[in-house]
This record gives sequence, structure tokens and C-alpha cells, in this order.
Amino acid sequence: MKIYVFGSCSGTEPFPNRHHTSLAIEVDGRVFWFDAGEGCCHTAHNMGVDLLACSEIFISHTHMDHVGGLPHLLWTIRKLWTRTKVEPKFGDISVYTPTKESFDGVMLMLKNSEGAYRAPYQTVCKKVEDGTLFENDKIRIIAKHNLHKDPSNEGFQSFSFLIEAEGKRVIYTGDYKKLEEIEELIADGCDALLTESGHHKPSELCEILKDRNIAGLYFLHHGRPIMQGYDELLSECRAIMPNVAFCNDKDTFEL
Repeated sequence: MKIYVFGSCSGTEPFPNRHHTSLAIEVDGRVFWFDAGEGCCHTAHNMGVDLLACSEIFISHTHMDHVGGLPHLLWTIRKLWTRTKVEPKFGDISVYTPTKESFDGVMLMLKNSEGAYRAPYQTVCKKVEDGTLFENDKIRIIAKHNLHKDPSNEGFQSFSFLIEAEGKRVIYTGDYKKLEEIEELIADGCDALLTESGHHKPSELCEILKDRNIAGLYFLHHGRPIMQGYDELLSECRAIMPNVAFCNDKDTFEL
């Protein structure tokens, strides 16, 4: 299993060498995408990640720093098909989102772009709801709502994800308000916890999580404090939990 970080920054002003939050997990040659911040497909392609091996895109919530790169990601997958005549390797592209209206807006943009986004495969919107979203004999992806966005008439609007594959557990929290919201996911421990630093103080989270069964703690979605005090804050965290990393754009981790 490989974890790729395409964007490690929160929705603050642009910082050099950092883009908004996006990552992917590769299992058995299939790429599962989580959030799609600005420039994510450009970074991924130039890292050597096969965009035509992507068939599932999971959006935790529809704030711009998590979906701003989604139109370009979908457009680039189609562009690669037009250049190579190779269709996506696992069939249609599924975009899992809590908010269909945002997906409809993306598709309208693509319709008015080059080639009207016509392709021999479909791009399908699927609703993110609590429970198993995707499962095959290699991987299972489970969603659990959090309260980063208030629920609407359509239900919960923000989610965290548990990925189970190759005998490992990976948790991507997305953005959330309180640790209690992800307690159910982390209760049994995990091999990697990918969580945000933009709305929380990393050292305080380390104090809370240090006695949990978490093999690796990876912070991303950084705000200004991380950018302005990266080394000092990382040292504070590692004094509490040695198995901590502050993610950077283009990082790759193997589990």
C-alpha cells in the first residue's frame, strides 16, 4: 500500500511549494483519491502516479480547499485518454461527495470545456453517507460523518474515512471539530492516522493520542502556524509521539 500526498495546505493564502489538501492510496495498482485541492492532478502526474488507474474519488466535504482541483483532475483523466486512447483501467469514474450540487457545477464546467467532456466512460456522482462506500476483495472504504460542516436538509455534509486493505487500517479524518467525532474510527487503533493541523494544535492532539494504538501519525491540511514554525512544532510533537510526520506536497509513504 502506498500513500501519496498531493497537497498538504489548508485553505489559507498560497504558500510556496504547498497546495490545498489532496491525497491518494494505491492498493494493488488501483488509485483511490481523497479530496482534490488545487493542482492535485498536476502534482500527481508529475510524481508518476497513473491517473488512468483512478476510478474512485472521495470528497470529505465541499470547501474549496478540498474540491478546487476536482474539475481539472477529471479533465486531465479525459485528456490522457484523448492522448493515449487508453480508457481508465477500472471503468467509470465515481465521485463520492456529500453535496451533489457541487458535482453538478463541476460537470457544467467540464461540459463547456474542450470536447464537451465527451468520453467512452461515465463520470458518476455517488452520495457520501455513513457506512461502507466501496468494497471489493482488496479494499473497503467506510465513511463516518463529522461536524466540520453543519448538517443540512440533505444530511451530513462532512466526513472522515476508514480504509481497510492488505491487513492494515488507514484513517483520513478530513476536517473535523472535535476529536470525539472520530473516536469511533480510532478506537481500534490504526496503522496510519492522516489528520489535520489546520483547526487543531498538533502537540495537544499528540498528548491525547500518545497512548492509542496508532503506528503512524501524519499531519496535513496545515495552516499558518505549521508554515511559520515547522521545525519547532514538529520537534514538540515528536517529543510526545516519535512516530509523527508533518506531510509535505509530493510525500510518499509505504505501509
